[in-house]
Amino acid sequence: MATDPQEQAWALLQQAYRVQMDGDYDQAVILYKRSLEIFPSAEAHTFLGWTYHFQGKIEDAIAECKRAIEVDPEFGNPYNDIGSYLIQMRRYDEAIPWLEQAILAPRYEPRHFPHFNLGRAYLAKGMLSRARECFNESLRIEPNYVLARQAVENLRRMVN
Repeated sequence: MATDPQEQAWALLQQAYRVQMDGDYDQAVILYKRSLEIFPSAEAHTFLGWTYHFQGKIEDAIAECKRAIEVDPEFGNPYNDIGSYLIQMRRYDEAIPWLEQAILAPRYEPRHFPHFNLGRAYLAKGMLSRARECFNESLRIEPNYVLARQAVENLRRMVN
């Protein structure tokens, strides 16, 4: 068993992630919170937010992502997640600045997600040309990203 608090917290985060992937969201929440009690990390806040999202608690998910940003403003995932959650809530104008922040974040993988989500926001706003640019940038970064490829194809069909 790890004695360093950061290592203990990381081990709990990994356990929580496995439980979350198995669909036991309640147990994942407990484990993420334990991890955060031992050593707060942007990753644990972000993944706790992701779990809340799966539970349908979108406002709680956004709050956790904001906590993640407070812990580490350079970690891009929570910015992207907030943008994605706002898109889900059809709050496109609010989503865009969060996604732009994700794109600029120094510490973020996979980088193609915020471009794709930004494309989704622009598409929903009817800004087809801008949406296409974002989807294409997502594909430039990750040429095998199927959702971006499908989005470009769907746009092509809409315009033709």
